[in-house]
Amino acid sequence: MATEETVDQPDLSCIEESLMSLEKLDRASPDLWPEQTSNEVPGVHEFVAQNSPQTEPCFWTASFSADDISQLHQLGNLTMTGLISEVKKLHDLAYQLGLEEAKEMTRGKYLNIFKHK
Repeated sequence: MATEETVDQPDLSCIEESLMSLEKLDRASPDLWPEQTSNEVPGVHEFVAQNSPQTEPCFWTASFSADDISQLHQLGNLTMTGLISEVKKLHDLAYQLGLEEAKEMTRGKYLNIFKHK
């Protein structure tokens, strides 16, 4: 077995030496091929447009007033516990509104104001 291992070892080194490339690659490939611009490569222009940061504001923030923006900043500056308490306040408010709505719907049902025409 020892003779087989020594025979295999020189073969591996010959294979490794034959696979070695002595070519020097320059890492500045965009300078080497300046003719390849984003217009000639399909899909590059769309990719850059999707992944570049947008300089104009998003459409959903266009309708915000100054008060809305200041409230967003205040909520953004809250700690985790402060944010949790704000969410709990909103949850309690939504629950109270649901109770009032149920009460008013029951009242409307008893007064027959929801008649079908």
